[in-house]
Amino acid sequence: MKTRDVKTIVFLAALLFAWTGSAHAQAPDSCDLPAYLLFSDSELKRVAQAVQDNKRLDIAVLGTASSALAGPDGGSSAYPARLQAALSRRLPGVMVNVVSLAKSRRTTADMAGELKKLLAEIKPALVLWQTGTFDAIRGVDPAQFRETLEDGVADLQAGGADVVLINMQYSPRTESMIHIAAYADSMRAVARERDVPLFDRLALMRYWNDVGAFDFYAAGKDRGLAVKVHDCLGRALAALIFDAAKLEKPDGQAGQ
Repeated sequence: MKTRDVKTIVFLAALLFAWTGSAHAQAPDSCDLPAYLLFSDSELKRVAQAVQDNKRLDIAVLGTASSALAGPDGGSSAYPARLQAALSRRLPGVMVNVVSLAKSRRTTADMAGELKKLLAEIKPALVLWQTGTFDAIRGVDPAQFRETLEDGVADLQAGGADVVLINMQYSPRTESMIHIAAYADSMRAVARERDVPLFDRLALMRYWNDVGAFDFYAAGKDRGLAVKVHDCLGRALAALIFDAAKLEKPDGQAGQ
C-alpha cells in the first residue's frame, strides 16, 4: 500500500473517531435494540460482588479516540460518562465511578502495556477494553492481535477485574477502506475463550443504521448526533453489564 493511501485511511478514520461528518439522525429519540444484541452467557461476578458487598463499582474504560468526544463538554457527553449515569440510575445507593483512559492512535499492544498500572492505580472491578480499529489501520497481523488481546484479558482477570470487550464502530463510509472483519472475528473468539462479554458495538451501530435510527451514510458535521449515539451506547452498555452481573432491579425501577 502506498504511503499516501495509508495517510488517507488514517485521516478518514480520525474523522470517524472524532464523530465529525459521521451521521444524521432519522429517529433521534430511539436507542432501542433487540435483546439478542445485548445478551451474554458470560457472568461479571466481580461486578456483582462489588455492588453487593461494597456498594461501590469502579470501572475503567481502556480505549482509543472513539471512546471520547471533543469539546469542553466532551467528557460528560462521551459514552463512559453516559454509562456512569445510566448505571447510577439502575443502582441507587451504589457509588458508580467510571474512569476513561481513552487516547488516540493506540494499538492493542500499546494498551496492553498499561494494564499493570491500571490495575494498581484504579483497582477496578470491571475493565471495558475498546480496541481493534487502529490495529486494522496499522495492518497489525490479526493472529498477533488476537494473542495480545487474549494475554491482556488473562492478565486483567488474574489481577482481579472482570472484563468486557468492545469492538469497532460501524461506518459504511470507511468499511471498504479499513478491513476490520478479521479483527472483529478475533475479538469474538477471545471473548468466547476467556469467557467475557463482548459489547458488539459494530453490530449495534449497523442495526441502528439499518432500521433508520441513525443514518451513518449521511454527510455533515452534527455533534449533537454524536452525543446522542454516545448516550445510546452508554445506556446499552449499562444494560449488558447489569444483566451479565445478574443484578436485581429495585422494585418500581424501569428503563435504561
